[in-house]
Amino acid sequence: MKNFFIILAIKILNILLKICHKNGGNFLGKIAFDWNPKIFKYFKVKCPVIAVSATNGKTMTNNCIGYTLKNAGFKVISNIEGNNMETGILSTILKNCTLTGKIKADFLVFEVDESYIPVVFKDFRLDTLVILNFFRDQLDRNGEVETLILRINEFLKTYTGNLILNNDDPNVARLGQANPANENVYYFSVDKYSFATDNIKEAGEGKFCPFCKTKLEYEYYQYSHVGKFKCPNCNFGNNEIYKLATNIDLKNRCFDIQDNTYTIKGNSIYLIYNYTAVISVCNLYNIPTDIIKNALSTFALNNGRLEELEINNIKTIINLAKNPTGSNVSLRILNEDDEEKELLFVLNDNLADGFDVSWIWDINFNNLNNVSRIITSGTRAYDIAIRIKTSGFPIEKIEPYLDLKEAVNSLYTTNIKKYVIANYTSLQPTRKELKHLGQS
Repeated sequence: MKNFFIILAIKILNILLKICHKNGGNFLGKIAFDWNPKIFKYFKVKCPVIAVSATNGKTMTNNCIGYTLKNAGFKVISNIEGNNMETGILSTILKNCTLTGKIKADFLVFEVDESYIPVVFKDFRLDTLVILNFFRDQLDRNGEVETLILRINEFLKTYTGNLILNNDDPNVARLGQANPANENVYYFSVDKYSFATDNIKEAGEGKFCPFCKTKLEYEYYQYSHVGKFKCPNCNFGNNEIYKLATNIDLKNRCFDIQDNTYTIKGNSIYLIYNYTAVISVCNLYNIPTDIIKNALSTFALNNGRLEELEINNIKTIINLAKNPTGSNVSLRILNEDDEEKELLFVLNDNLADGFDVSWIWDINFNNLNNVSRIITSGTRAYDIAIRIKTSGFPIEKIEPYLDLKEAVNSLYTTNIKKYVIANYTSLQPTRKELKHLGQS
């Protein structure tokens, strides 16, 4: 009866929030979780539950899986707003369940913060878990990557559901051996693309074999420590690949998997990894290839993740970058574009960002391709400006502004193509300023 009345109270509160035009975010879940931390056990779920986790790319991958399943005619419940901790997922469930805890859907698809996989799915059904990558992120909250991996590895020791892993990230691929009794482990991979390198160019974590401690050998690096690797001693990394993306063509925004060509909106190598994971999930659930192709060709997140905008008739690309790898991938996209361009980098140090911004020293600002000016903004505008200066970029071409509106206005005093990189709490305010300028 306790859980019945908790859900009743939450549903009443949700109605009041809607009247006030408020979404609630994590709020509803936080109240329910505080009242009963074991409330996840109460829900009755008969449909498959899919979870997506990663340091980078989980929002896009999660939402694309849900979008594809909806295109296939299924009823999907998902936390598409990105509230991915236990309280955010609980909020989504509470909004969509009956008073008796029944959830009526064909699929539940959840983006899950890496740290909360063991918390959420200790007491809640999980059929398929997708893990894309692990990078250093918010050290003051998450700690070192190894701590996070070991926590998830412990959870997976007793997990026997579908486990879809990025075989090109040694931090992820190692999890396939967490439970030797699990026969439902699937690895995906992406063939070498034209800008892959023989040596690592950005900060990375996957240097040594997690099993025998031998230094890993890489045939190539796609970005950071993601690439084709193997352990020369114990053969770690040599797994059977379930889905392999080939013929990567970022210029024409397409790639192949098993003689099928998929066209996408976006031209980044890490998008190819995200969409290969999407295809892996959809194939496991027998979604027709034509439906997957159509979904991938029309899907766009449009919330600041590699979003393409026209601001005052000037092409603008904005992307979230909340850690070194996200920033380096954004700069890699910029450098793969030979057009002249200008860059706006917005850096905050609010609670959700992590107060420690020392990670900016792992961003590779060296040898920027055809960048004529860089503007910085956010609460740590001068920190990122100094970091860029020390990389060798001409100081006279760096303009720091603490005021975001001033920074955006300055950016559009020229007609040159724009790239915008913003970290977590600065992303939506920056996007809002860009759109406001474009409408004025």
